Amino acid sequence: MGVSMMTKLLDLFCGAGGAAVGYHRAGFDEIVGVDLNPQPRYPFEFVQGDALEYLSEHGSEFDAIHASPPCQDYSRAVRHLSSPGYPRLLEPTQEILETLDCSYVIENVVGSPIPVQSTLFGQHGVYLCGTMFGLRIWRHRLFATNFAVALPGPCNHVEPAMNPYNTQGRQGLDDERGDTERETYWREHWGVGWMKRDEGREAIPPAYTEHIGQTLIKII
Repeated sequence: MGVSMMTKLLDLFCGAGGAAVGYHRAGFDEIVGVDLNPQPRYPFEFVQGDALEYLSEHGSEFDAIHASPPCQDYSRAVRHLSSPGYPRLLEPTQEILETLDCSYVIENVVGSPIPVQSTLFGQHGVYLCGTMFGLRIWRHRLFATNFAVALPGPCNHVEPAMNPYNTQGRQGLDDERGDTERETYWREHWGVGWMKRDEGREAIPPAYTEHIGQTLIKII
């Protein structure tokens, strides 16, 4: 039986589709994204609604599930800011996923309570960085999975990161492309050229989930 008959993936808290495009490149041809906010540039089937409600009602219809719960409450970059707090949806997402008979991936920031390489619940997972894929980005992310995923290689933080949101990265981009082309250039390099500025800022590079998806599609 060919894998094309079993490539239905649910993309929760999907944003503008950085993760989804990676899975599509890995071979998934039927992807449904769910997000509470409208996502007019999401490149696949999109459902606006509560991700946990959709997961509870429809999760069993999918062969694989990717979830990127809100990360702000775990991020070191925003912990110092005064705010009413952000939703902590990682734990309830994981609880529901563990009741389903499917492969899953949970993505979040460094500092989140993702048990990477834990034997608890049979979880494995990887820690990924853009430099592992030849990208000039350091966007470190944790991916908890219930299947084994190999590392593509070590981090390589030799070149300055391409980041328009810090002084060093912005200066490097201006030197290469000029301030008028900076935004377009880094989005294209990251692989999220269809997104607008704020969407790209929140996204993960598709290279991450393409790597995970190449393993995932073989086991389903």
